[in-house]
Amino acid sequence: MIQDMPSPETLIDVCEATWPAAGTQRVGAWVIRDGKGGGKRVSAATENWPTTEADLPAAENAMRAMGQEPLFQIRAGDEHLDEMLEQHGYAKIDVVNIWVMSVAKLSREIPPPVSAFTVWPPLSIMDELWERGDINANRRAVMQRADCEKTGLLARTDDTPAGVGFVGIHEGIAMVHALHVDETLRRKGAAQNLLRQAAIWAEEKGAKYLSLIVTQGNHAANPLYANLGMHLVGHYHYRVKQA
Repeated sequence: MIQDMPSPETLIDVCEATWPAAGTQRVGAWVIRDGKGGGKRVSAATENWPTTEADLPAAENAMRAMGQEPLFQIRAGDEHLDEMLEQHGYAKIDVVNIWVMSVAKLSREIPPPVSAFTVWPPLSIMDELWERGDINANRRAVMQRADCEKTGLLARTDDTPAGVGFVGIHEGIAMVHALHVDETLRRKGAAQNLLRQAAIWAEEKGAKYLSLIVTQGNHAANPLYANLGMHLVGHYHYRVKQA
């Protein structure tokens, strides 16, 4: 953990609070999430305490019973579970980076006039932009059910709606989700403006940190976050049953 930065475990808790599953249940050693089509973050099972092979069918059956294919999130300290799932034919997918930085450092530079806004509830153009970025109605429903201080983000470039995002706050930490910039308007500063606007809003709400979670394979986003001065503080990944 970077000194004075929130731990990966804390940031995962912030993610769960600001991007919540539709429901959770305890099944033996497992936490089972009902994602309602909202993506891996809200659908993956995690272990409550160290599991054994005898525990695995309970999780698999519970996920299938709610219409979900078995999916597990592997966090730091879950090495035994990771190895067990690999032995049972689960493939490792979507290694995720956890980024964070001080809100005060990011909010110092104000976006250009009329380049970024906070808007809630979302405008129809925001839904259209999210839809183009494969952030469908089921994923947008996650934003609606988030029970926290929250807002939408909208960027404009060349007098055109260019990008969107969602940000929620939990225990003094803001987390940005569903960040998308239209393909035709990328590399013009929209993503940076969205993040700075998120930091300004979060600072006004009393948050001290701004965080993001993004796959390692996103070769546009990760360098941007590093160049903004964000700290890479941890990782997690998923395991899914191979066909």
